[in-house]
Amino acid sequence: MAVCPNGHDSASDDFCDVCGIRIGGIPGSPASGSPPGPGSPASGSSPGPGSPASGSSPGPDMPGASSGPVPDPAGAGEPCPRCGIARSGQFCETCGYNFGTYPPAAQSAPAAQSAPPARPASAVPSVPPAPTAPPASSAPPSAGSPYTTVGWTAVVSSDRDFYESVLAASGPEAAGSFPAYCAERRFHLVGKQMRIGRRSVSRGLDPEIDLTGPPADPGISRLHAVLIAAPEGTWSVLDPGSANGTLVNGREIPTGDPVPLRDGDRINLGAWTAITVYHG
Repeated sequence: MAVCPNGHDSASDDFCDVCGIRIGGIPGSPASGSPPGPGSPASGSSPGPGSPASGSSPGPDMPGASSGPVPDPAGAGEPCPRCGIARSGQFCETCGYNFGTYPPAAQSAPAAQSAPPARPASAVPSVPPAPTAPPASSAPPSAGSPYTTVGWTAVVSSDRDFYESVLAASGPEAAGSFPAYCAERRFHLVGKQMRIGRRSVSRGLDPEIDLTGPPADPGISRLHAVLIAAPEGTWSVLDPGSANGTLVNGREIPTGDPVPLRDGDRINLGAWTAITVYHG
C-alpha cells in the first residue's frame, strides 16, 4: 500500500487513487538499479513472446500496462479542469489529474456549499401589523393650528359718513345716491381667502362676499378686495387694484399689500359700503 504526498492510502504506487497526484517516477518504469528482466530491451537478447516487439498487447505485469481504462485519443490536448495544462495522456503531467479513472466532477474544485436549509414556517418571525391612523377627531382645531379662523365674521352695511366724504371729493356722478334702505348682511369668514366684489357671469367671477345688491354700490369693482387668512388664525385685507381704492379705519391701503385686521376694524369701499370684521 503506497502513501501519496497528501497522506492518502493508495493501492496504486504511481498515482494516488484518491487525489490523483503523482507518487513515484514515470509510470511503468523499472525500479532504479534493478537488473533488466528477460525480454527487456536492455538485456540485449531478442524480445521474448509477449514483449512489445512481438506485436502483441503488453501483459499486465509489463511496462506500459495501464491499471485503468485507456484514455480516449480524441481527448488529447484538452485543458486540465484542475490546472489548465493541455492533456497529453491519462494523467496531467503537472498536477496528476486522472482523465480516465474518475469522473471529472469527482476531481474538480470542491463542490459549492449547499444552501442552508430553509427555516420552518414556525421559525420565521411574524411581521407586526402596520399601525392604523387614529380616528379623526370631531373637535374643532386648536387655536395654534394653520388657518384656524373659527369665529370671524364680516358684517356689510351702509356708511353715511363715508358717502359724504366720497360725494365731496368726486361729486354725485361718482358717488350716486345714498340708499334709502340697506339691510345688514353677515358673512362667516372660512377657508384661506374670501373675495369681495360683484358677481360676473361673463367673467366667471362669483365672489364669496357678493355686493351685487340691491342696493347696488356704483363704486365697487368686480373684484374689489380679498380677505386672506393667516396661519396664526387672523385675517388680512388686500386691494388687488380696484378702481376706487379700499380704506381700513379711514386710511387708504396700498395696492397689493395685505393689511392685518383686528377685531372691530372697518373696511370702506365703493361709494358708501362698510364691512366691519368681528372675532368671536
